[in-house]
Amino acid sequence: MHIENYLNVIDACRFCFMCRHLDPVGNVTFREADTPRGRALMCDRIRMDAANLSNPDYIDAFYRSALSAANRFHCVSDYDETGLVLAVRRDIVEADLAPAAVKALAKTLEKDAFSVKGKGNALYFGPTPELYKGCAVITGGDPGKALAVLGFEAASKKVFARFKKAVTDSGCKTLIVAEPSAFEFLHDRLPDVKVIHSAAYFVEQGMNKTGSRKAVYLESDLLKNYCGNPSAPRDLLKQLGYKLVPFGTNVEESYAVGEGAVVYDTLYPTLAERLCQRVYDLAEGLGKTRFITASQTVKDTLKKYNPAFDVITLEEAVALSQD
Repeated sequence: MHIENYLNVIDACRFCFMCRHLDPVGNVTFREADTPRGRALMCDRIRMDAANLSNPDYIDAFYRSALSAANRFHCVSDYDETGLVLAVRRDIVEADLAPAAVKALAKTLEKDAFSVKGKGNALYFGPTPELYKGCAVITGGDPGKALAVLGFEAASKKVFARFKKAVTDSGCKTLIVAEPSAFEFLHDRLPDVKVIHSAAYFVEQGMNKTGSRKAVYLESDLLKNYCGNPSAPRDLLKQLGYKLVPFGTNVEESYAVGEGAVVYDTLYPTLAERLCQRVYDLAEGLGKTRFITASQTVKDTLKKYNPAFDVITLEEAVALSQD
């Protein structure tokens, strides 16, 4: 079983309470099963008796995880509980125990295909191609990250192979990626191509604007907790004239409403709404402060449950600066 690669994590996390406050789902459900310790305890039971892998409550708990990786990023002992959850999901899939909704979603994601339009030295992958003059554009669905997160590793590799072929056939040696989930998945998988996040691209261009509007940068789980917390998004917003203000109860928590799980709102809309409500509640004391996120998915989720909530993407912030 894949969880056997994480026995040290199971042994450590099953008795540790230190990061329970960093699980965004646990912070809205108050269930022990929705904390790193709770999931490690369930994995320990599976390690002792593989028959426990089929426990429907266990399976639901593993898929309920938002995979923010805040606990891993801030763990003083570097235990990878996020990797453990991804491993047990692969075990669930390979044992043909994935929930029907997960299987149906995976079947849809497996069909994603990609095509390239236009020509240029760089290739852009994201929702706002009009910002990238002189770049070719690759279109299609998810490049394999969502399938990998769900535990469908073989299917993920097939979809990624189609994406890689489209990139290779384009002849471009630079790939600009907007969505953090896609960037995290792709940044080390294309050895002959320079993969950069869109924020880093604009910082390199130089976006020096004047202004003093206050904004909250809603940290991306994928950029912060998976990719080493690059400064480019914050640097870009400062270049655009935004004064960033702190948000939340502390700087360690995740407020990215399920971004790390990629398709969280599709599988668990009720929980996604509760994650959003926590953001709305914490935002009440900030008046009319604008929220800015690196992720179109995060923006769409926040707007879905409160259309009046003032949130835009980094790319939209760039577009507004050009008006």
